[in-house]
Amino acid sequence: MTGDFRFSHRLKVRYSEIDGQNIVFNAHYLTYLDVAVSEFFLEGLKLDLVKLAENGEFDFVIAKTIMEYKSPARLNDWLNIWCRVGRIGNASMTMNFMITRDGEIDPLLIAEVIYVSYNPHTKTSQPVPEFVRERIEQFEKDVLSEK
Repeated sequence: MTGDFRFSHRLKVRYSEIDGQNIVFNAHYLTYLDVAVSEFFLEGLKLDLVKLAENGEFDFVIAKTIMEYKSPARLNDWLNIWCRVGRIGNASMTMNFMITRDGEIDPLLIAEVIYVSYNPHTKTSQPVPEFVRERIEQFEKDVLSEK
Protein backbone atom coordinates (compact mmCIF):
# COMPACT_ATOMS: atom_id res chain seq x y z
CA MET A 1 0.00 0.00 0.00
CA THR A 2 2.94 2.36 0.49
CA GLY A 3 4.03 1.90 -3.12
CA ASP A 4 2.36 5.14 -4.25
CA PHE A 5 4.28 7.13 -1.65
CA ARG A 6 7.86 8.17 -2.34
CA PHE A 7 8.45 10.01 0.96
CA SER A 8 7.98 9.21 4.63
CA HIS A 9 9.08 10.69 7.91
CA ARG A 10 9.57 8.54 11.01
CA LEU A 11 8.76 9.59 14.57
CA LYS A 12 8.13 8.03 17.97
CA VAL A 13 4.95 8.52 19.99
CA ARG A 14 5.78 10.40 23.18
CA TYR A 15 4.04 10.22 26.56
CA SER A 16 2.65 13.76 26.21
CA GLU A 17 0.78 12.68 23.05
CA ILE A 18 -1.35 9.94 24.61
CA ASP A 19 -4.67 10.42 26.35
CA GLY A 20 -6.54 8.70 29.18
CA GLN A 21 -7.21 5.71 26.94
CA ASN A 22 -3.45 5.28 26.45
CA ILE A 23 -3.68 5.99 22.73
CA VAL A 24 -2.54 9.00 20.72
CA PHE A 25 -4.96 11.88 21.23
CA ASN A 26 -6.62 12.66 17.90
CA ALA A 27 -5.33 16.24 17.56
CA HIS A 28 -1.72 15.04 17.58
CA TYR A 29 -2.22 13.30 14.24
CA LEU A 30 -2.57 16.70 12.58
CA THR A 31 0.75 17.68 14.15
CA TYR A 32 2.31 14.49 12.76
CA LEU A 33 1.05 15.43 9.28
CA ASP A 34 2.41 18.95 9.69
CA VAL A 35 5.84 17.63 10.68
CA ALA A 36 5.85 15.25 7.72
CA VAL A 37 4.85 17.87 5.14
CA SER A 38 7.59 20.20 6.43
CA GLU A 39 10.13 17.40 6.05
CA PHE A 40 8.71 16.54 2.61
CA PHE A 41 9.50 20.05 1.41
CA LEU A 42 12.90 20.20 3.14
CA GLU A 43 14.26 16.68 2.59
CA GLY A 44 12.26 15.49 -0.41
CA LEU A 45 11.94 18.65 -2.50
CA LYS A 46 15.04 20.42 -1.12
CA LEU A 47 13.05 23.63 -0.55
CA ASP A 48 13.59 25.76 2.55
CA LEU A 49 10.09 26.88 3.53
CA VAL A 50 11.39 29.41 6.08
CA LYS A 51 13.51 31.24 3.50
CA LEU A 52 10.81 31.05 0.85
CA ALA A 53 8.28 32.56 3.27
CA GLU A 54 10.71 35.25 4.46
CA ASN A 55 11.31 36.25 0.82
CA GLY A 56 7.57 36.27 0.08
CA GLU A 57 8.06 33.65 -2.61
CA PHE A 58 5.99 30.79 -1.25
CA ASP A 59 4.21 29.53 1.82
CA PHE A 60 1.03 27.55 2.31
CA VAL A 61 -1.89 27.35 4.71
CA ILE A 62 -4.42 24.61 5.37
CA ALA A 63 -7.81 25.06 3.73
CA LYS A 64 -9.34 21.64 4.41
CA THR A 65 -8.41 18.45 6.23
CA ILE A 66 -10.01 15.02 6.12
CA MET A 67 -8.67 12.35 8.48
CA GLU A 68 -9.89 8.78 8.65
CA TYR A 69 -8.79 6.94 11.78
CA LYS A 70 -8.28 3.22 11.24
CA SER A 71 -6.41 2.02 14.32
CA PRO A 72 -4.82 3.78 17.30
CA ALA A 73 -1.13 4.48 17.79
CA ARG A 74 0.24 3.91 21.28
CA LEU A 75 3.06 5.12 23.49
CA ASN A 76 6.54 4.34 22.09
CA ASP A 77 5.21 3.21 18.70
CA TRP A 78 7.50 4.21 15.84
CA LEU A 79 5.35 5.71 13.13
CA ASN A 80 5.98 6.34 9.46
CA ILE A 81 4.11 9.34 8.11
CA TRP A 82 3.88 8.90 4.34
CA CYS A 83 3.03 11.90 2.19
CA ARG A 84 2.68 12.80 -1.45
CA VAL A 85 1.19 15.52 -3.59
CA GLY A 86 -1.87 14.08 -5.25
CA ARG A 87 -2.89 17.17 -7.22
CA ILE A 88 -1.62 20.66 -7.92
CA GLY A 89 -4.20 23.27 -8.84
CA ASN A 90 -3.66 26.91 -9.70
CA ALA A 91 -3.33 28.13 -6.11
CA SER A 92 -3.76 24.91 -4.15
CA MET A 93 -2.19 21.51 -3.59
CA THR A 94 -3.92 18.37 -2.39
CA MET A 95 -1.65 16.18 -0.31
CA ASN A 96 -2.35 12.61 0.69
CA PHE A 97 -1.03 11.09 3.88
CA MET A 98 -0.92 7.68 5.46
CA ILE A 99 0.45 6.77 8.87
CA THR A 100 1.72 3.25 9.49
CA ARG A 101 3.37 1.62 12.46
CA ASP A 102 6.97 0.52 11.89
CA GLY A 103 7.07 -2.92 10.28
CA GLU A 104 3.38 -2.86 9.33
CA ILE A 105 1.60 -1.95 6.11
CA ASP A 106 -1.95 -1.45 7.36
CA PRO A 107 -2.64 2.27 7.87
CA LEU A 108 -3.45 3.70 11.27
CA LEU A 109 -4.69 6.87 9.60
CA ILE A 110 -5.40 8.08 6.08
CA ALA A 111 -5.68 11.80 5.44
CA GLU A 112 -6.13 14.35 2.70
CA VAL A 113 -5.11 17.96 3.20
CA ILE A 114 -5.74 20.83 0.83
CA TYR A 115 -3.18 23.59 1.15
CA VAL A 116 -3.51 27.04 -0.41
CA SER A 117 -0.42 28.78 -1.74
CA TYR A 118 -0.03 31.90 0.36
CA ASN A 119 2.04 35.06 0.14
CA PRO A 120 3.07 35.97 3.70
CA HIS A 121 3.82 39.59 2.75
CA THR A 122 0.48 40.37 1.13
CA LYS A 123 -1.42 37.87 3.30
CA THR A 124 -3.34 36.65 0.27
CA SER A 125 -3.49 33.48 -1.76
CA GLN A 126 -1.31 33.30 -4.84
CA PRO A 127 -0.69 30.82 -7.65
CA VAL A 128 1.66 27.97 -6.81
CA PRO A 129 5.01 29.31 -8.07
CA GLU A 130 6.30 27.58 -11.18
CA PHE A 131 9.57 26.49 -9.51
CA VAL A 132 7.59 24.80 -6.71
CA ARG A 133 5.26 23.14 -9.21
CA GLU A 134 8.23 21.87 -11.25
CA ARG A 135 10.01 20.51 -8.17
CA ILE A 136 6.88 18.68 -7.03
CA GLU A 137 6.14 17.30 -10.49
CA GLN A 138 9.71 16.06 -10.84
CA PHE A 139 9.67 14.40 -7.41
CA GLU A 140 6.18 12.90 -7.81
CA LYS A 141 6.36 12.25 -11.58
CA ASP A 142 5.52 8.54 -11.38
CA VAL A 143 2.49 9.07 -9.15
CA LEU A 144 1.15 12.24 -10.83
CA SER A 145 1.47 10.75 -14.32
CA GLU A 146 -0.91 7.93 -13.33
CA LYS A 147 -3.68 10.35 -12.42
